[in-house]
Amino acid sequence: MIAYRRGSTGTEVEKIQARLRDLELYRGPVDGVFGGGTESAVLAFQSGRRLSGDGVVGPKTWKALFDGETIRKPAVTRESLAHKVLALTGSFETGTPPPDCFAAVSGDFDGQGISFGACQWNLGQGSLQPMLEEMFRRHPMVAKEILGSHEEELRAVLRSPREEQLEWARSIQDGVRHFLSEPWRGLFRTLGRREEFQEIQVRQAGKLYRSAAELCDAYDVHSQRAQALMFDIKVQNGSIGPAVQARIRREFDSLPRSLRGRAAEEERLRIIANRRSEAANPRWIAPESSRSPTGQERSTDGTTTSRASTASRSDARRTPEELLRSPLGRARDGSDHQSFGPARQTAGTDRAIMPVPRSKTCLPSTSPDTS
Repeated sequence: MIAYRRGSTGTEVEKIQARLRDLELYRGPVDGVFGGGTESAVLAFQSGRRLSGDGVVGPKTWKALFDGETIRKPAVTRESLAHKVLALTGSFETGTPPPDCFAAVSGDFDGQGISFGACQWNLGQGSLQPMLEEMFRRHPMVAKEILGSHEEELRAVLRSPREEQLEWARSIQDGVRHFLSEPWRGLFRTLGRREEFQEIQVRQAGKLYRSAAELCDAYDVHSQRAQALMFDIKVQNGSIGPAVQARIRREFDSLPRSLRGRAAEEERLRIIANRRSEAANPRWIAPESSRSPTGQERSTDGTTTSRASTASRSDARRTPEELLRSPLGRARDGSDHQSFGPARQTAGTDRAIMPVPRSKTCLPSTSPDTS
């Protein structure tokens, strides 16, 4: 059953918030993050309509909110699997749900000038420039529409040596907080929200996606959730080292032979996530203040992880097993999902700053529809 509740994120949540604001039940930001303020407004709406008061927008509450309209699936679930797994990892990397994870932009906090997009491709290591050049080449009119009079400046930057590119990046941001100044912050975010640039990001992540598919074959796991887990491992850790592989295989061999199908795959995924998590470098489980500006570390199993391969560890607390509680379906059949991305909330608002347990927020709803 499709349902939106505290922790859900995305454009459908924005639609809910906007409708509740029109009804003068919600006074928070229309930001696509279903937090306590949104839940309170839903409860008030349900009370006024004599619906079951659970604060969840299921089919009945959605129908009442939107004049008989059938509840929508999250928009991201209608995208390709390559798009979905990038959006999921991107939502953890950037701390924002799709589509805004594709538009996340950060400054020179790590010495890389500007980091942009779902996997925070950056100027310092040369991973962002090819994407911007592809945008100019494939979609010149869209780029001109977005950048306006600033188009030629960005084109000139891309033609400059790397050090000059970094100097330019530092000149358009706050040197202490590393926030990009306007209009560049807004221009980059507008670019990232365009489907054309999102497609470029998906293509840029294609090699990692294919490598993740190979990992799925190697460990005989084939669900969408398996692809999401393996993709995130590729982004965060580079691979699974020989020592961890041996531990995983040993535990696979100890699984009961009676396990079949989905239950067997879920156990294999749990083993992979736990063993990979245990081997992760502790620095990536530390607070954000300890993020490395060098972009490359070696995990305890000998696997090299590299920011150049795409990531900037903006959510350093994440571990692989969190992907097992992702909203990406339980099999290849495209099951319904209730939410997407890290659920986040700040005291007094619906704005997010820290993840909340995904076991409560991102799993597909299985309870009867009482809303």
